[in-house]
Amino acid sequence: MAGESQQYTDMALGYLQQGWAQAQEWFLSPAAWSQFALLVAAWLLALVISRRATTALERLLTPPEGQKGVVSRVRRFVLIFLPLMLPLLAYGFTAIGEQITRSLFGSGAVIAFGKRVFLFLAAWALVNRIIREPFLKLLGKYVLIPAMALHALGLLDPLVAHLSAMVIQIGNISFSVMALVRGVIAGSLLFWLGRWSNEQSASYITRREELRPATRQLAVKAVEVLIYGTAFLLLMSIMGIDLSALAILGGAIGVGLGFGLQKIASNYISGIILLLEGQATVGDYVELDGGEAGTIVKMTARATILETFDGRWIVVPNEDFITTRVVNYSDAGAAHRYEAPFSVSYETDINKVPAIVEAAVAKHPAVLEKPFPPDCELRGFGESGVDFAVEFWVNGIDDGENRFTSDVLFLIWNALKDNGIRIPYPHRVVELRNAAEKPAG
Repeated sequence: MAGESQQYTDMALGYLQQGWAQAQEWFLSPAAWSQFALLVAAWLLALVISRRATTALERLLTPPEGQKGVVSRVRRFVLIFLPLMLPLLAYGFTAIGEQITRSLFGSGAVIAFGKRVFLFLAAWALVNRIIREPFLKLLGKYVLIPAMALHALGLLDPLVAHLSAMVIQIGNISFSVMALVRGVIAGSLLFWLGRWSNEQSASYITRREELRPATRQLAVKAVEVLIYGTAFLLLMSIMGIDLSALAILGGAIGVGLGFGLQKIASNYISGIILLLEGQATVGDYVELDGGEAGTIVKMTARATILETFDGRWIVVPNEDFITTRVVNYSDAGAAHRYEAPFSVSYETDINKVPAIVEAAVAKHPAVLEKPFPPDCELRGFGESGVDFAVEFWVNGIDDGENRFTSDVLFLIWNALKDNGIRIPYPHRVVELRNAAEKPAG
């Protein structure tokens, strides 16, 4: 470890000495002075042109306030990159000056260094003045700017060569440290781009109202698998890893799926079946054999999330929707039947009760006439009164925002009161007996 540290120290000192010698040569060379002058002239010319061009482009490209069309968005997007005009113009003018200098003096090292500095300034402006996305800004700050700084100093190519010579061997797979660095950088970009593409495609698909909800969910999952699968293959190609070398690893993963991960695989396949069949989708109110009940708010690859009316989320494995009985109260928007029980006093003329109650319940705006109108039935003779129940049909679930039974009971109460029909209190008959006579003494 000490020898390796000394090696890197000697290497760094060697580059510093080489840089100092190069700087002395430039400061003492008249040809280098002329190149410095060309760099200053290129920067000043770029500064004048960029200021005038920026003012003209801002006036030309800025859309009227309130416009939100495609053309307006494109114009706003182009305006974002105006800070790059100055360093890129300076880079272009310097490139022209380099060709002239090399043709006249046969040397252009100073002006080539200036080109790289202007390119570094362009990268600095891109990261600090243009990029707003936090992840890309972080990547630019700690990867792009250091890399461009090394490129400006002429140290990037030696560093790349040194890292490429360092090889890591893992079983049958071997790759260089440079391939690993490229993989980390490219992988970060690819999977960020994949996440962004997945969000955009999912947003586009979910807005297609002409598609069934289950079809939209299936399309979203298919696009997600396609995007991340493509990103993985591209990453392996960028890192230079032969995909055939992953055959053994793939076999091990297959064995793991067959034994330890069979539940995950089962839930994933069950989720695909659910989306294909469309028997339960987001927005449906379902009840499972295990007692779980709620509205489906999200369907993932592994599980389905139900939200109860009291705000709790229940995570149900997709396999449960395939292997157990599921009651879907929302399927095809079907109407549901409910009943509201009540009692009347024994002094009541019970023949009048059905018509009074049915007329009162029918006034509720959510109660349907089809498939059947409200139906009041005699259920029995109870201890305290005569038991009735009214059956009624509504669209929706009798819970959450809709409390149909509560409203119907209010209507029944008011209708019975208006017609002088008494709802009995529970009562009991208590018989008191004299104490038994004491036996004669």
